[in-house]
Amino acid sequence: MKKRKFKSESKRLMDLMINSIYTHKEIFLREIISNASDALDKLYFRSLTDSSVGLGSDDFKIRIEIDKDNRLITVSDNGIGMSEDELDNNLGTIARSGSLDFKTENDDAADIDIIGQFGVGFYSAFMVSDKVTVKTRAFGSDKAYIWESDGIEGYRIGDCEKDGFGTDVIMHLKEDTDDEKYSEYLEEYTIRSLVKKYSDYIRHPIVMDVTVSKPVEGEEGKYDYVTEEQTLNSRIPIWKKNRSEVTDEEYNNFYKEKFFDFEDPAAVIHSSVEGNATYKALLYIPKRPPFNYYSKEYEKGLQLYSKGVLITDKCSELLPDYFSFVKGLVDSEDLSLNISREMLQHDSQLKLIAKTVEKKIKSELEKMLKNDREKYEEFFKSFGAQLKFGCYDTYGLNKDKLVDLLLFTSSDEDKLITLSEYCDALKEGDDKIYYACGETLDKIRMLPQFDAAKTKNLNILMLTEYYDEFVVKTLGEYSGRQFVNICNEDFDLSSEEEKKEIEKANEDAKDLLEEMKNAVGDAVSSVRFTNKLANHPVSLATEGQISLDMEKTLNSMPGTGDNKVKAKLVLEINCNHPIAEKLKSLYESDKDMLKDYSKLLFSEACLIAGRSVDDPVEHSRLVCELMSK
Repeated sequence: MKKRKFKSESKRLMDLMINSIYTHKEIFLREIISNASDALDKLYFRSLTDSSVGLGSDDFKIRIEIDKDNRLITVSDNGIGMSEDELDNNLGTIARSGSLDFKTENDDAADIDIIGQFGVGFYSAFMVSDKVTVKTRAFGSDKAYIWESDGIEGYRIGDCEKDGFGTDVIMHLKEDTDDEKYSEYLEEYTIRSLVKKYSDYIRHPIVMDVTVSKPVEGEEGKYDYVTEEQTLNSRIPIWKKNRSEVTDEEYNNFYKEKFFDFEDPAAVIHSSVEGNATYKALLYIPKRPPFNYYSKEYEKGLQLYSKGVLITDKCSELLPDYFSFVKGLVDSEDLSLNISREMLQHDSQLKLIAKTVEKKIKSELEKMLKNDREKYEEFFKSFGAQLKFGCYDTYGLNKDKLVDLLLFTSSDEDKLITLSEYCDALKEGDDKIYYACGETLDKIRMLPQFDAAKTKNLNILMLTEYYDEFVVKTLGEYSGRQFVNICNEDFDLSSEEEKKEIEKANEDAKDLLEEMKNAVGDAVSSVRFTNKLANHPVSLATEGQISLDMEKTLNSMPGTGDNKVKAKLVLEINCNHPIAEKLKSLYESDKDMLKDYSKLLFSEACLIAGRSVDDPVEHSRLVCELMSK
């Protein structure tokens, strides 16, 4: 055999490819199978114009053999094979691609999916092997050649015996270490699972002799172990078929098997895109989130394929966080197999694909919202939180993309509506979107401000999730209408005459209100009479941007410690309630009792607003003393 050196700074470049280009050692099998598939494609292409090939499309196959005793894995094909010069050029020059040369030299082969165009995939075998042997015989040749290398300095080429044309790649696995168990690749189960994971959609059958248990004929209850050839791969990807060729049942079964769900998906997106970004996608919107969806353990991402061969199982770059619930895959001919996760993050083609995938998902959700409202509302109950998070995340960068997908509970109809539907129902001249926050819908309905707003026939969006108010604060306005919290001190639907009357009432009772403020202390910024409470005696309002619910949410976040956020509270007394006259009387006759009443009214206002009482013992004492008089 002739001993030769690699032609490209062999050791350094080999180390770079083996240790840097590939993230996981197990993909060596994917690369060797992809090269075998290319060899079959080349011969198939030749058979279209050369009848001497004598093989039909069903005669091409890739065979895997395992020899545990000698630690060998062999991948064979009956493809085009290689001459001595091709063997030397393709395997002796690192990063030289015979497949790329084939496409370059054959214009008619443009439509043939040749996978291995980057030229380094073969060398991934050295990640798990300490010696690689290649036996090959070119189609139409009587001579066969052998190529051997231990992956360090060079390789050897010589003549050999080989029955039939094609190529055998024989990998001698490294010995196991404490960190790496190379012997696992000698297990039938491992090989089957790797083929299923990475090469399930190679167009040619990948076969292996497997041991199966079969009943012994004529002897009931007895079984014998026999060896039979089985095809390991599915071959035809469902996403490469036309949508009209796939039934709903096939889509659903693929989803449940591939993504481990027990329910059919809520929607299926099957698309084929050509242009600046060329790819096929099969995307699923689940009905319900997985058990770990809202936890740190959940990983978003779509499966990413190149010509039917899996590149990565979770490509997070293909999905924005707010669509992280989407399952599925993307298959692009524009992406190389030989690409690491770090390289994916900077791949411009992948970014183009991600943009169009995002548009497809949004379009499907809009269609569901318009055409199947019941299904969309069920979807929103499961994943609405993620859409709302997308609105206020990154300072509202994506709010315009998502705002029309949001739903809120309407007080008028007691059902979920969009902001567009809210605005469409407004009367002429209405220029505000009113909302109220609370732990539950029932607690919101108990708010004094809610009662007063309903007397004005206002439709109120009832926000019960802790992040809801952050969403509306981030949105700021919708369709030119500002969001208004009915529990904010600025909320006022009084006429000009009523405003003047309440202003005069507060001015006349200035000393009384100051006395009450002093009794309550720093817990409130002021005490005021109001005419906005209908039949309720007292309530809490807020000034500024921090509401009671925002205060509660912000202070519940990890890491807050002693740096608590405080809403600026206003204690509002209904000027039309009998309690107002009682307070005026106490100011004139019993200021000590006025202080107790002030504290008691503040505690009651806190309870109505869903806020805890700072000193429940004092509150109980004041109530009991009042009852005993």
